[in-house]
Amino acid sequence: MIEEIRAAQADALVRLAAVSTPIELSDVIAETIGKKGVLAAFRNRLGGLVSVDERKAVGAVVNEAIAAAQAAADARRTEFATAVRTAQLAAERIDLTEVIARPTRGHSHIVTQAWERLEDVFTGLGFQVAEGPEVETDFYNFEALNMPPSHPARSMHDTFFVDYGTPGSTVLRTHTSPVQIRVMQHWPPPIYAIMPGRVFRNETPDATHLPVFHQIEGLVIDRHITLADLAGTIEAFTKAFFGEGFSSRLRPSFFPFTEPSAEFDIRRPDGTWIELGGSGMVHPNVLRAGGLDPEEWSGFAFGFGIDRMAKERHGVDDIRVMYSDDLRFVEQF
Repeated sequence: MIEEIRAAQADALVRLAAVSTPIELSDVIAETIGKKGVLAAFRNRLGGLVSVDERKAVGAVVNEAIAAAQAAADARRTEFATAVRTAQLAAERIDLTEVIARPTRGHSHIVTQAWERLEDVFTGLGFQVAEGPEVETDFYNFEALNMPPSHPARSMHDTFFVDYGTPGSTVLRTHTSPVQIRVMQHWPPPIYAIMPGRVFRNETPDATHLPVFHQIEGLVIDRHITLADLAGTIEAFTKAFFGEGFSSRLRPSFFPFTEPSAEFDIRRPDGTWIELGGSGMVHPNVLRAGGLDPEEWSGFAFGFGIDRMAKERHGVDDIRVMYSDDLRFVEQF
């Protein structure tokens, strides 16, 4: 009887190894180690053995045979499950690999590269990206930012006016700061956002100015925000964007939409400083224009030119060259 059990075990192992589908596996399991299977049937024959010792010995062989077949069945079941999972992953696979090789035709503009890098840095610091319209109302571009019609700061913005609505009521935005108001009106605080975009000013092009250029604005609104949070954020950005060899500083300044206000500079590894942009604590009037209570919420804002970032990062002397479409320049980046 023991020889029969060994033979049945060997046959079961061969059959289990030969199955090619989960359905075949289930059939073979039922025919070999199932309740009515070949190996299980040997247990029913143990009662016909006279000797107790013989029943123990044969019973042990039966258990070993069933255990071996069960292990083989479990292994095959795992193989099929793995194959199904692998096929599913292959079918649902999405390639998120960034293109590392330089494209053979064309590439992003030098300013677009700086824009995308700035977004990457700030999203890495926990900021969200917000956008707003390029054609703005006077309210969002000036009044909500604490610049009423008589405010002298308006003279700093050489504005393009759009022929729409009441004369002087619609403009091409002169900065990205209007997006701050729109974000405060529609996003519940706390707010940690950056607002990159194109802006317009009626200026004569020269080595450092263009009538159409790009800015990035940052806005943080939360409880108990202080000037120290602004300084820490600027320093964290400086090191993340430029590298560990760079640092930053704040200098007192004036902007109508922040109080106190500060210019911020970046120090190069050689010890020289470059002015980068403006910043400060959001003025209470601006918070009110955004629908927030300045007694409950505080925040800071900062902004600087993306074109200038690209210019300084790559050592470009004349900003106009970046828009000249000169292949000798373009192919360097």
